[in-house]
Amino acid sequence: MSTGLKLMTVEEFLPWAEGKEGRWELHDGVPVMISSAEPVMMAPERAAHIRTKFRAAKALDGAVTTADLPCEVFTDGMAIRIDARTTYEPDASVVCGPRAPADAIEIDNPVIVVEVLSPSTAAIDHGRKLSGYFSLPSVQHYLILDPDRRVAIHHKRGAGDAIETRVLTEGAARLDPPGFEVAVQALFSPA
Repeated sequence: MSTGLKLMTVEEFLPWAEGKEGRWELHDGVPVMISSAEPVMMAPERAAHIRTKFRAAKALDGAVTTADLPCEVFTDGMAIRIDARTTYEPDASVVCGPRAPADAIEIDNPVIVVEVLSPSTAAIDHGRKLSGYFSLPSVQHYLILDPDRRVAIHHKRGAGDAIETRVLTEGAARLDPPGFEVAVQALFSPA
């Protein structure tokens, strides 16, 4: 949902969004509310969406811990700058290397980003976010999770400009780098 506000840069947007209710992203300079607890402003997230976000972050965190990697898993709330007028807030992300400062609201080196499909965001998740996330050199994997069909679409950076895509309903997604696997079924709540 667009707000009708003036176009913003990421530098203007981040402090503005920090004080707002709900979750916001900046799409080509336009603030867009992506979720809200207030049904009048926007439909709240469905339980399946919230459960999948939680399970995905939990599965990724468990895999990072098991592999003993210097990585940190974030759930929604951390902004990822795509360009001067675009920032997204994925449902989960993995960052490796030094820990983010306690007051950080933005991460600049995600290795893995995760979006959970909802009816209102599917086209954006498969389109502009796919190209946007892979415009960042640090992004190696983009997982799109469909909680209704229990399908994980794994986009992986390939050789050159290639993006390799696998559609997974079982087994494991190999996320290398940074160097671990996560079971597809662990990304979703029990049926």
